[in-house]
Amino acid sequence: MVIGFIFAGSAVAIETVTKKWAISEFGQPLYAAGIDHFPYANPDAPKGGEIVLSDFGSFDTLNFYVQKGEWPGSIGMVYDDLMTGSGDEIDGLYGLIAESVEYPDDKSWAIFNLRDEAVYHDGEPIVAEDFVFALDTIKEHGRPFIKSFYDDVVGAQALSDKKLKFNFATTDSMKPITIAAGMSPLPVHFWKDKDVTASTLEPPLSSGPYRIKELDPGRSITYERVEDYWGKDLPIKRGLNNIDEIRYEYYRDLTVEFEAFKAGEIDFRSESSAKRWVTEYNIKEVDTGDVVKEEIPSKRPRGMGGYFFNLKKSKFQDVRVREAIMTLYDFEAIQRTLLYGQYKRINSYFPNSDYGAVGEPADAEIAILEPFKEQLPEGTLTKAFVPPSTDGSGRDRKNKRKALSLFKQAGWELKSGKLVSNETGKQFQLELMTAFPESQRLALPYVEVLKKSGIDATIRLVDTSQWRVRIHDSDFDLWVGGLNFFPPPGTELRSFFGSESADIRGGNSGGIKNPVVDELIEQIVVARDLETLQTTTRALDRVLLWNHYAVPSYFNNEAWIAYWNRFGFPERKPVYSVGFPTAWWIDSEKDSNLRR
Repeated sequence: MVIGFIFAGSAVAIETVTKKWAISEFGQPLYAAGIDHFPYANPDAPKGGEIVLSDFGSFDTLNFYVQKGEWPGSIGMVYDDLMTGSGDEIDGLYGLIAESVEYPDDKSWAIFNLRDEAVYHDGEPIVAEDFVFALDTIKEHGRPFIKSFYDDVVGAQALSDKKLKFNFATTDSMKPITIAAGMSPLPVHFWKDKDVTASTLEPPLSSGPYRIKELDPGRSITYERVEDYWGKDLPIKRGLNNIDEIRYEYYRDLTVEFEAFKAGEIDFRSESSAKRWVTEYNIKEVDTGDVVKEEIPSKRPRGMGGYFFNLKKSKFQDVRVREAIMTLYDFEAIQRTLLYGQYKRINSYFPNSDYGAVGEPADAEIAILEPFKEQLPEGTLTKAFVPPSTDGSGRDRKNKRKALSLFKQAGWELKSGKLVSNETGKQFQLELMTAFPESQRLALPYVEVLKKSGIDATIRLVDTSQWRVRIHDSDFDLWVGGLNFFPPPGTELRSFFGSESADIRGGNSGGIKNPVVDELIEQIVVARDLETLQTTTRALDRVLLWNHYAVPSYFNNEAWIAYWNRFGFPERKPVYSVGFPTAWWIDSEKDSNLRR
């Protein structure tokens, strides 16, 4: 604790200021000061070696702050933040660029004290002004989704080169402090003669454990470990970032990508296809142990996966239409025939977490929703949300009858094998849009069921850049994919589901405008304890589900990984990940014995 004195005339106000090296939004961080290293890191791990990984799609910019272009998902490895999390907890943060943070009892501001030794890769010190510039860039030019995180961060001030102050719109909440703590600097001396809003393939100046060594635009990007990385001896970094060179090769064909792995051209793979996992790893290298295949239970919170409606199109405005389309999705048949029984049905926007609705609403959830009961779909306050199920035979009739009944109530009727509008006589048309061949394959049975119900249904496979542009422009019927989930949830929910963001390109592209959703999001944002936050998020989950803004699909509560047997890693893995590549290293003995 630090006690500050504020003089106002003859009166003296005493302000208590807390100073910490680690923070958590709720409760206390898992690890106390004085730790030598995280338990899933090996401080004696050897450094060195090169690996090749793969990514799907392409990239045409390295500037991920703004909405233009496609950036490589791996770019984060070149950046440092004020504070960083551990792999063992959801919301604990530990001092990285900032050696400590100070905040008053009302949490209306926070001061981050930057480390003297924190420098960029060009040797220039990281200073407070670089964070002021980063926040201003996000506020003025950032992608709507990134902006939404900083809604309650009013501004930043450089009190000195090593003292950075953030002011917040809220009081008594740790949330904006943790959001500010996750900020990376933008070096003013690097960007002063450049356009920060432009797409660029010039490697950015950064300060992280890796830097970009070389790139082939759209095809590959190579990172090299920074040997004199300023933070390598910090307890939160010891034993991590052990591999000297990491190259990502980009593929536009998932079959070619998998063949490259089998041929030994790719070192590690996280599998997402049940078909491939069950049927295509029957190779001799797995039998000999040269390739290791593992199924690891995952506690990582997932987001909603499925088919997301575009409510900006009039045909989806009626909730009965959306429910009918959802009712025609036969998960059990797809699970049996294409998913090999490997997945679980999603029935929440926050699956595999403590934030999703489970079973019938609890009394505390009902109390939150009761004031809105006249605006809620039937069942929201009394029933568990359970997607319609079938016997898995693929010949379900009960759900088809229910769907056609819902369509009829909404003004659509089956005539001569076509579902047509009673008003215009036109057939109902529906296009599913995806950028992933595997999603296309898994959606084909759904498309056939929709067609048999009289809908002119198609599925469109586009490249990843077109997929993103069309979502941002709301140029779709339903897009196939998933929404990320960032626990504990907060202001980013406005970008996902809020009415104001529905008219912003790149915001709430589904066009959801629901005053109940808006109010619940605001209650989540101002929640001051974990129980209230979880209860309110579960209430929001029910409202989203019963309004049928998406057709829930499935998720996997395991991590499926396969890798060539040349790695070492601590026996103890992080709770929320497999620790690759951060905590792994090249085992020279295994590597020399490996047969490719």
